[in-house]
Amino acid sequence: MSIVVTGATGHLGRLVIADLLERGVGAGEIAAVVRDEGKAADLAAKGVELRIADYDRPESLKGAFRAGERVLFVSGNEPGKRLPQHAAVIDAAREARVGLLAYTSILGGQGADMALAEEHKVTERQIFAADLPYTLLRNGWYTEVYTGNLAPVLEHGAVVASAGDGRVASAARADYAAAAAVVLTGEGHENKAYELSGDTAWSFAEYAAAVSEATGREIAYQNVPSERHLEILVGAGIPAAFAEILVDVDRGIGRGLLAGTSGELSRLIGRPTTPMPDSVAAALKG
Repeated sequence: MSIVVTGATGHLGRLVIADLLERGVGAGEIAAVVRDEGKAADLAAKGVELRIADYDRPESLKGAFRAGERVLFVSGNEPGKRLPQHAAVIDAAREARVGLLAYTSILGGQGADMALAEEHKVTERQIFAADLPYTLLRNGWYTEVYTGNLAPVLEHGAVVASAGDGRVASAARADYAAAAAVVLTGEGHENKAYELSGDTAWSFAEYAAAVSEATGREIAYQNVPSERHLEILVGAGIPAAFAEILVDVDRGIGRGLLAGTSGELSRLIGRPTTPMPDSVAAALKG
C-alpha cells in the first residue's frame, strides 16, 4: 500500500508523515508531495519518496499520484486562491485513479456558514463529482491558531477577539494528523465525512485564564466590536482581505459554529484530544 501526503513540508503534513512512521508504515511506502525539495531533505533522509509538484502548476501534478494510492489532500493555505489549486489536485487524482482521496475540509462541511468555508464547500462538491473513493476530514479549529500567536497576547496582557461568549472546540494539530493517519492506514473510511473537533469547547475568557495560569501573569479577555477587531488586525500588518476572514470566523464562533463536540475525533484516534491548557503550556515552553 502506497500513501501520498500533499503539502508534506507544512505543519500538518509533517505531523501526518511522522505519525505514519510511528504506526509502522515503511518510509518506502510513503510519498511526500512538496514544492521545494530542499525543505524536504529530512524526509528524503528517512527514505520517504519526494514528488515535486505545485498546486499552482497543474502540469506538475500529473506525476504526483499513481493508480490505487491513498492520498491525503491537504487544502491550500491561501484563502482566495484555493479553487483553481484544488481543482488541479482533484483532476490529477482522478486521472491517476487513486484508491482514496482524503481531503482536509472544514467543520460543518456543506452546512458551514463562514466565508472561510466557501472554497472548502466547492472543493467537496468537486470531490463528490470526481467518481473516486473519498474521505472528508472536516477539521475544526487548531489550537495552534491561538497558541502560535502568543507574543502579542503577552506583550499587551490581553486576548483580543470579537467572538463574545462563543466557544471553540479546538484540538491540537497533532490530533488531526493522527486522524488522517488512521484513515490512510485503516479500512472502512471510504465515502465518509468525519466532523472532527476537540472534546471540550472553551471560551476566550477561559483561554485567557489558561495563559494567565501558565505564565503567572494577569491576562484579560477583551471582547471588541467586529469593526474594531478588523482595525486591530490590519494595524498589526495582516492583509485586509485575510483580516476580514478572521473577523468573520469570530462571528461564526459567536454563533456557535466551532463549538460542536461530536467526539468523532477522539473516537477515530482512540484517545482524548489534547486539552487547550496543555497546548498553551507546550507553546510557552517552545
